[in-house]
Amino acid sequence: MTVSELVELLEEDVPSKDALDWDNVGLLVGNLDWQVSSVYVALDATDEVIDHAIEKGADMIITHHPLVFPTVNRVVANDFIGRRIIKMVEHHIACYAMHTNFDIHRMGALAEKRLELGHTIALDPCEIDGEYDVNVGIGRIGSLLDHPSTLKEYAAKVRQAFQLPYVRVFGDEDQVIRTVAISPGSGKSEIVPAIKAGADVLITGDIDHHNGIDAVARNLSIIDAGHYGIEHIFIEYVSMFLKGRTGIDIYEEEVKLPYWLSE
Repeated sequence: MTVSELVELLEEDVPSKDALDWDNVGLLVGNLDWQVSSVYVALDATDEVIDHAIEKGADMIITHHPLVFPTVNRVVANDFIGRRIIKMVEHHIACYAMHTNFDIHRMGALAEKRLELGHTIALDPCEIDGEYDVNVGIGRIGSLLDHPSTLKEYAAKVRQAFQLPYVRVFGDEDQVIRTVAISPGSGKSEIVPAIKAGADVLITGDIDHHNGIDAVARNLSIIDAGHYGIEHIFIEYVSMFLKGRTGIDIYEEEVKLPYWLSE
């Protein structure tokens, strides 16, 4: 199939037009007429990911985070973004990104399933085609299906659900958790929506010291599972989506935290 046909398939599921205004999604490198017999799926188009795609003979890389963001003024080999673009073009590899459009339509719903939340709606509803829908937007908020949990117990559940070695927690470990908000990725902007919605805890990533302690002061605990820690679920979803709808080979970047801990 062609890049154009593959893009059309992806757009039917997650339209690029629904990305937030500041975002840069869609086909970022390549030609719509190029043939695609294999795809490599990853969270980011890093040098390592591009090398892995080349090793697999992939014709297209699909990522969550845009390679080009916000703009590139020149494409030269001594710039790390330029180097990646040049390498992909040299190997005839297209690059397509599904970022905030994926967040709005799929990411929150995938995360809530891992946590087995019930009675969920969008944490921060977005306007789609001129209308707001409480079921479409950034993040999700819902209730625990089984029974209330302590913050310490729930942090362990989050760690297990997303297969993480640890999470960072702001709040009293004995706090009773009934209502949960989750915003995969960098979620400090979702602290206020979570408080307004009556959440007991917000699960997200990239929470700094001040945002963490200030949220607790406003009766919202935080479980910081990392930016990558939750969003890596993108890889599995896109891979399964394509495997079920195309006859091309699909390869996945190994789920691996982009940093290590010094003990």
